[in-house]
Amino acid sequence: MSVIQKLWAHGPSLIKRLPQAWRVFRRAGWRGVEWELRRRTRPQNDYGRWVRTYDTLDEAARARIRARVAEMAAPPRIAVLMPCYNPDPRWLRAAVESVRAQLYPHWELCIADDASTAPGVREALQQMAAADPRIRLVLRERNGHISEASNSALGVVTAPWTALMDHDDLLPPDALFHVAQGIQSHPQARLIYSDEDKIGDDGQRADPYFKPDWNPDLFRSQNMFSHLGVLHTQLVREVGGFRKGLEGSQDWDLVLRCTERVQPEQILHIPRVLYHWRIHAQSTASSMKAKPYAVVAGERALNEHLARMGVRGSAEHVGMGYRVRYALPDVPPKVSIVIPTRNARGLVRQCVESIQRRTTYPDWEILLVDNGSDDPAAVAYFQQLAQQPRIRVLRDDGPFNYSALNNRAVAQAQGEVIALLNNDIEVLTPGWLEEMVSLALQPGVGAVGARLWYPNRTLQHGGVLLGPGGLAVHANKGLPRGLHGYAGRAALLQSFSAVTAACLVVRKSSYTQVGGLDETHLPVAYNDVDFCLRLRALGLRSVWTPYAELVHHESATRGDDLAAPHRERFERERQVMFSRWQALIDHDPAYNPNLRLDSEDMGLAWPPRRGAL
Repeated sequence: MSVIQKLWAHGPSLIKRLPQAWRVFRRAGWRGVEWELRRRTRPQNDYGRWVRTYDTLDEAARARIRARVAEMAAPPRIAVLMPCYNPDPRWLRAAVESVRAQLYPHWELCIADDASTAPGVREALQQMAAADPRIRLVLRERNGHISEASNSALGVVTAPWTALMDHDDLLPPDALFHVAQGIQSHPQARLIYSDEDKIGDDGQRADPYFKPDWNPDLFRSQNMFSHLGVLHTQLVREVGGFRKGLEGSQDWDLVLRCTERVQPEQILHIPRVLYHWRIHAQSTASSMKAKPYAVVAGERALNEHLARMGVRGSAEHVGMGYRVRYALPDVPPKVSIVIPTRNARGLVRQCVESIQRRTTYPDWEILLVDNGSDDPAAVAYFQQLAQQPRIRVLRDDGPFNYSALNNRAVAQAQGEVIALLNNDIEVLTPGWLEEMVSLALQPGVGAVGARLWYPNRTLQHGGVLLGPGGLAVHANKGLPRGLHGYAGRAALLQSFSAVTAACLVVRKSSYTQVGGLDETHLPVAYNDVDFCLRLRALGLRSVWTPYAELVHHESATRGDDLAAPHRERFERERQVMFSRWQALIDHDPAYNPNLRLDSEDMGLAWPPRRGAL
């Protein structure tokens, strides 16, 4: 069935999506439209049905929550901070009522009206404050914009925790209960955030964002903390509250400054939708175009954060989010590019020539590892390559062991940085190595992976997810070029638990420290995932960047490693991974338990794997 026939078959229900379909078509053509249509109309991705099934409280669930609250020893008090200015009265009342309807009663709502000029606003606020003693109201005499208004609300907070809320959004009835549970179960926490979705005037919920656990690189690409964001009040005051001049990105700026004073383990993610972001023309829930000044403020907040952290780099807005360009040292280190092969002259020629033609990085060498080639034409070509000053050919006639081939080559590498590269890779972006090396040199970074495309320009590697497919798959695999993937994650720099060694950059010192690839237990499969997880155990995260783009040839048509002669070895390597990394495979911090395990497209899980109420 053609794309047009599919659109026609779905009829009027898709008419309202035509503007979005046109935007998709302009970015990714008919292939992109078909991808989006298939994803959105798949029964498993029916978010309305998912909400009714898994995220709607019945009376029994409400009773269980009330019972748990009653059993809490020293329940934490939480302030909800709400600045407002000329709000729509309907939305304001709905927002306030959503706080009053919380099943967790230990809250205070601190509202600061920023000298609203719309008639009736202050009277409505005073009526609402009079109706509930937990509502604290500040009526500002002079308009100062959202940062000053937020600070006015912060000034009357008495609770040890502060939740940020806009005057037109909604909290589900169990939101503060789950926050309180998180505070009690994670006493070290100082920053807490949840998943979120959007809500329309008709009350229909849509577009959920099921987030990863704390992901500092993704946070520098988008404000994944908001919403619902909850901060330790003392920490907020220590960093000086909200900064004037950062309006539009004042929440992001605040959290950036807070993260500079806490450890990653003090940032807690609650994998539940605890915030409904209202969609309307004046909200950034519909588009950042609604508040263009927010883009400028975001760039400033991020650049000043980098400066405070002593990071050489700069940030800019790139549509789906922000891009941080990290600076290389004044004298960039030598990079040793390790390429194992057996024969495959055509692939090797394409790979090497693309490096030579398109790589702008100043200092690199190629170590071509010839694993017993017996094709005379290939052997002759490799001998020609060996005559070139930047290329060394290392002959290794042992049995094929991908891990051992790389390890022996790295031992002979002259570079401070190692780039592992498959022989079927072709460079697309000239600055690929600058991008990956600049990331690999950042403190706390281990492996760096690239955005790899199939020859038909659908996504082959967008980071490795643990769990889906039973062990590990590539995120957003098959996504047409031009689309951004789930929550923009196919187009934003971020951390993953692992990246593929088809194109992987790492400091040689880190490679050596972790013992290289496991040539004893994982000679062929999963050695790159295991390598990244062992780096993680040392406190080094794996980073994936969409700004280093290469083509991965042949993999689009290569069969799985399940042919009879290899099946036993493959299963043995799978079992090694499960024995070492079962806990991470069961809960990948870069994934979300509300997302499915049987697909790479980050669709909805039926049922979710989060804890039951």
